[in-house]
Amino acid sequence: MIVVWSIALRLGVAALAGLLIGWPLGSVLAGLAIAFGVYLCWQLAALLRVEWWVRHRSFADAPDLPGAWGEVVTQIVRLHRRKRFHKQRFVQLFRQIQRSTGALPDGVVILDEQREIMWFNRMAGQLLSLRRPDDLGLRIDNLVRQPQFVQYLDGGQYINPVALHAGSRAGVDRYLSLQLVPYGEGQLLLLVRDISRQMRLEIMRKDFVANASHELRSPLTVICGYLETLGGDPLLDPDLAGPLAEMRRQAERMTTIIADLLELSRLEAQDAGAAGEAVDVAALLAMLRKDVLARQQHPAEVRVKVESPQWLFGSESEIHSAFSNLVDNAAKYTPVQGSLEMRWWTDGAGGHFAVTDTGIGIQPDHIPRLTERFYRVDAGRARGTGGSGLGLAIVKHVLQQHDGELSIESTPGKGSTFTCHFPSSRLRDGGNQAREAG
Repeated sequence: MIVVWSIALRLGVAALAGLLIGWPLGSVLAGLAIAFGVYLCWQLAALLRVEWWVRHRSFADAPDLPGAWGEVVTQIVRLHRRKRFHKQRFVQLFRQIQRSTGALPDGVVILDEQREIMWFNRMAGQLLSLRRPDDLGLRIDNLVRQPQFVQYLDGGQYINPVALHAGSRAGVDRYLSLQLVPYGEGQLLLLVRDISRQMRLEIMRKDFVANASHELRSPLTVICGYLETLGGDPLLDPDLAGPLAEMRRQAERMTTIIADLLELSRLEAQDAGAAGEAVDVAALLAMLRKDVLARQQHPAEVRVKVESPQWLFGSESEIHSAFSNLVDNAAKYTPVQGSLEMRWWTDGAGGHFAVTDTGIGIQPDHIPRLTERFYRVDAGRARGTGGSGLGLAIVKHVLQQHDGELSIESTPGKGSTFTCHFPSSRLRDGGNQAREAG
């Protein structure tokens, strides 16, 4: 409001000066034109001073102008100070972020929508051999070219990290864990961690289990042989028959566990993508049905549904092991009056083998951990059935070798369905027609 009154006052003064100039000249309009022309020239001069100061305000002092131009200069000074204050705060915050991310023990890489590197911290540069500024703006898959990471990057499923072998240093293998975290609008945060120590411990653990299992197999075979011989001795004291039978049962259970551990070790040592031959799934399921019916106790109804003539390409022994474990588990936990069904079918997604039972079912919170080694939903019941706790772990590894995956559906008290899914690349044409048994 003060500025408006100041402008009005100056215009009034200019008009009065024009009248005083025009009176002696005999022309009021000429006087007003002269007065407002001078006023306009003064305004233009003030504008030029302000414009020059705005361009050189980094070293020039603000001009001391009256009226509206002085108010404009004051507002520009205030805005400049506010901008400088926020810029200093932003710079300080950015430096703090750089120092904090630089102190992280893990690598951090920021990727834009095109998967190009926008920024990375010091640890990421060390772990991934990135160089600043040469690698800024380059696609991450042009610098980290392992097929596992490229597939992980393109897959869009970033819940679990991917482990990569990063070469050797001083004769020691290095392993990295890479995980992508989406944020913003299509941007990604790449977290890199050195897991060499964990991987070495895991390798040592696997080697120990494999070696220990191999060394225990021969003594247990001898023990089982002697227990069988003693149990068949007609002169054996009747009071020892029961303890010897229990000892033999436990020794056989240990032998089964060791055999499963050796099978797991062999599967883990294999490269992904099992080769082999075309497996007649229909014949395999018929054989598994006979095995179930040969058990001392088995479900009253055991059905086999073969809805596709196609065969499955892979290792026959491994596929038999996986299918047998699923069927064996279903038979163990299904009551005598229950039913068990084995089904094989194919569709556009590939081949599928499902085992459905009417057994005790599984609580939902147990399902994610069923394929872990020795994990048991009910340890007491599992010991009673003689299971090793390794069957589903073997199934998981066999499916990984055959590019497949396992899905589990279960309702407590009603039963469960375990389904193996295989890609179309694993299917082969067979000579059998779709049929049903049971």
